[in-house]
Amino acid sequence: MGVELGIIFAFVAMFAWGVGDFFIQRSTRKFGDWETLFFISLFGVIFLFPFVYKDIPTLFLSFDEKYLILLAPSFTILIAALFEFESLKRGKISVVEPLWSLEVPVSALAAFFILKEIPSTLQIILIITLLVGLVLVSLRSYHLEKKIWLEKAVIIGAFSAIIMGLANFLVGVGARETNALIINWFLSTFLALACFIYLISKKNLRKTFKDVIKNKKLLFSMCTLDNIAWVAFAFSMTLAPIALAVALSESYIIIAVLLGLFVNKEYLRKHQKIGLIIAIISAILLASLMT
Repeated sequence: MGVELGIIFAFVAMFAWGVGDFFIQRSTRKFGDWETLFFISLFGVIFLFPFVYKDIPTLFLSFDEKYLILLAPSFTILIAALFEFESLKRGKISVVEPLWSLEVPVSALAAFFILKEIPSTLQIILIITLLVGLVLVSLRSYHLEKKIWLEKAVIIGAFSAIIMGLANFLVGVGARETNALIINWFLSTFLALACFIYLISKKNLRKTFKDVIKNKKLLFSMCTLDNIAWVAFAFSMTLAPIALAVALSESYIIIAVLLGLFVNKEYLRKHQKIGLIIAIISAILLASLMT
């Protein structure tokens, strides 16, 4: 039942990230990277506190190797999130989306070399076909233009995907060594403090709290979805192999495309329809192999 539950959590993360990225893009363009990250992480600190408060004294009283396990993903996610938010702010979400598929092989390679997690041959094939499908479904006509790939948003997005792939792996390790709620609360606390110090140094704290009052619905939706995604993601990696949990969770691109198709009535080209079918079938088969 553990692996099956891990699959469910992976799909919850996929859905939450798929919808949440729309709100994150709006927030970064409206408030900036640091403010957006501060809102999300502060919400996480408050939201998760009732579930972890009994473990907090033990966490801070015992100075051991767990701190490295908690601090490593915290630093990595801080760097990756800021670069990812910057790519969303500067570019189109449909341009940087294909690049985020890089997170899957990076996480898988880290799990292979460090944890010696070796997916089966069929699982590897399905992960590859899933990545191919995600890239195809994300490609728009303007992706074929050379100037698109020279944009700063693309370079930043590619770099953030590589760092976030490593961060995904480190969160998985941290969740296994502590638990999914503790790792997320610690991450949120670390990020909130880092952003708080930055905003104070820039004398933007008053503006930040004014933005909260004026944009409650947008911020609440964004913060809720992103924190649900990270908690579900951490749970999925404690119950299923990291490479497979990341592959399924990162399929949130499918959700973004389906939202565009059915809500915004966007037109999909032939290669995008083929990619969507490949990605959905690969994700379903990959999930079925884990049961």
